[in-house]
Amino acid sequence: MAIPEAAPAGPGSGRGSGGGGPAKLNPADEKQLNRHPVSLRRIAALFAPHKGAIAVVVLLITASSVIGLAQPFLVRAVIDDALPHGNTRLLLFLTASMVGVAALTAAIGVIQTWMATSMGQRVMHTLRVNLFTHLQAQSLGFFTRTRGGEVQSRLTHDVSGMQSVVTSTATGVASNLTTAVATAVAMAALSPGLSLISLVVLPPAIWLSRRVAMIRRDVTDERQRELAALHTQVEEGLSVSGVRLAKTLGTIPRDADRFRARSETLVGLELRSQLAGRWRMATMQIVFAAIPAVIYLAAGFPATSGGMTIGTLVAFTGLQAGIFRPVMGLLNIGVQWVTALAFFSRIFEYLDLEPQIRPAAHPVRLDPAAVRGDVRFQDVHFTYDDGTEVLHGIDLTLPAGTTTAVVGPTGSGKSTLASLLPRLNDTSTGRVSIDGVDVRDLAPEDLSRIVGVVSQESYLIHASIRENLLLADPDASDDQLWSALAAAQMADTVGALPDGLDTLVGARGHRFSGGEQQRLAIARTVLRNPPVLVLDEATSALDNTTEAQVQLALERLSAGRTTLTIAHRLSTVENADQVVVLDAGRIVEAGTPDELRAANGAFARLAAHTAQQEDNAA
Repeated sequence: MAIPEAAPAGPGSGRGSGGGGPAKLNPADEKQLNRHPVSLRRIAALFAPHKGAIAVVVLLITASSVIGLAQPFLVRAVIDDALPHGNTRLLLFLTASMVGVAALTAAIGVIQTWMATSMGQRVMHTLRVNLFTHLQAQSLGFFTRTRGGEVQSRLTHDVSGMQSVVTSTATGVASNLTTAVATAVAMAALSPGLSLISLVVLPPAIWLSRRVAMIRRDVTDERQRELAALHTQVEEGLSVSGVRLAKTLGTIPRDADRFRARSETLVGLELRSQLAGRWRMATMQIVFAAIPAVIYLAAGFPATSGGMTIGTLVAFTGLQAGIFRPVMGLLNIGVQWVTALAFFSRIFEYLDLEPQIRPAAHPVRLDPAAVRGDVRFQDVHFTYDDGTEVLHGIDLTLPAGTTTAVVGPTGSGKSTLASLLPRLNDTSTGRVSIDGVDVRDLAPEDLSRIVGVVSQESYLIHASIRENLLLADPDASDDQLWSALAAAQMADTVGALPDGLDTLVGARGHRFSGGEQQRLAIARTVLRNPPVLVLDEATSALDNTTEAQVQLALERLSAGRTTLTIAHRLSTVENADQVVVLDAGRIVEAGTPDELRAANGAFARLAAHTAQQEDNAA
């Protein structure tokens, strides 16, 4: 399944209603829903465990909205009854009731917010964990064809954005609906005539407000795109690799000019956003001022006042002023709902990805400590998603405790072959087995303890040396850590550091050289102590001196283990028990290094070609 690129998300892309202005539907949301429709039943299933909490929240919102409407009637009683008649007792009761109503609605609001947020967070927690776990089950192919920022956006921004939209939309519907209906009923009860006048003036006010919001939304969309580009430049340009690239290529002045231009563009967009539709806003302010003016005017004529008291007039204008916000909120519900569905669609789109590598339903348990390490590739074929077949009928046996080196030209399928043993990829047909057990039948946690991998690109997390090593064995003691470092030829280097094991390795391990990073990765594998080892061109990116140090560490690591070595430099295969030559995904030659040289075949030609390249480089 192809994964689409993420659409920029943010306040300007239709995610939520904003600060009270009407929202504009984002075309990207409609496109997402058309591409991956969302079942309402599936959404309801997420909230099903929280039905009781939802019911309580709706009741609290309704109660808060209804109780809050008591305030204008209390004000009317104060003005019409308590003050004119000097009724102190009634005045005290009414003012105390006003404070009590405010306190009660505030308390209900706190409880309602806590319950709604708690419910939303639990739902998002479940989605977040399910999505993270599901993505980890995907094959390497998924991550090579999908941008890392896209995956992170779905897992963080989309889930967080969905939580805020869903919570605000759900509570907003109940709150705005009850408030608008109750307010309209109260207005009609106070004065049916003035209520009709308010309804006549309300539509143009709503129309003008929506027009202004749409203009600002268009400008804000453009501003969000520029912000996304600015953030991308910051992320790329201020990373370790980005700074190194800028310094070595001399692009610092150009990068600064590009950043300055984008920042200036943002200044202009912000001014346009603030000034957009100012004349419409001015017109709307006049309309808002005209509404109470018309009401006061109507109340002054006997024909339209209906004998209205001052208190009723004040209460009515208070209700009328408060009906605009919930009505606008209800008008935004459709856009907010589409936005929420778009968030669900993007998350469900990833959750619906079928993992190419599935754990066995009934795994065969294999004790890593008891594994001999007999590895077999039997009639193995591998085809990528685009139909390109990389491996063709591979039959290969790795006897326990031996080292097998796989060599061949670039693109011959060496690394693909190595990826099948730890199940980074699965065979299209055929099987890979350890001690007679298909690796697809092993529990993932068992396989990871049986097969250790040291690749060309060693990955170290931005933490201490100790934390990086403990990834392999969380219960390892300091003595075991130092022993592993010694086996990897790194104990002296780490021991000379002021903080020793607590030294931070830096982003992606840049605190250390490439060879030191490799040896730390080897030490981590030593701690894992796997009976089967895959070395995927672990020294190909190193200079000759560093390669010799790392190669010594690898030889110590390989001792007594079944080792599959993917070799780039033929100098690393001299001590292999057998050498396999791959060409175009097929085994064209196999034997000991001496046998293959004597055969004067593919291996001999490859060795001669490599020697010539090294001479030319020298």
